[in-house]
Amino acid sequence: MGPWRSRTIGVALAMPPDPVYQFVRNLHNLPHWAAGLCQSIACIDGAWIAQTAAGPLRIEFAPLNPFGVLDHTVTLPDGQQVYVPLRVIANGSGSEILFTLLQTPSLDDRQFAADAAQVEADLLRLKALLEFGS
Repeated sequence: MGPWRSRTIGVALAMPPDPVYQFVRNLHNLPHWAAGLCQSIACIDGAWIAQTAAGPLRIEFAPLNPFGVLDHTVTLPDGQQVYVPLRVIANGSGSEILFTLLQTPSLDDRQFAADAAQVEADLLRLKALLEFGS
């Protein structure tokens, strides 16, 4: 079995990388911009648990770092773990947030396309929230 198909979705923001990184890293903000993932989130016994339509998900981010790496692992209700590459990089005087979506064997092409559309919608919501406060 070779590598999975992937798609990197990027959205440019008219603000420097550090405030974008700090906002995304603060998991209290997640329901405000990642509505495709969760409706609410709470830190329970040291673990971040998001409430989703599919049930509770555990989310664990990479350690705080100066490189804009926001990679995280999502643990599904059945215990399966999904690795999610997410980065904020400098782009001129602004930044770019990059989300790499991996098509695992359990996702057919239609589901993969729907996931990509949801990720793009979430990143555009993040952009609107950070740039325009809406």
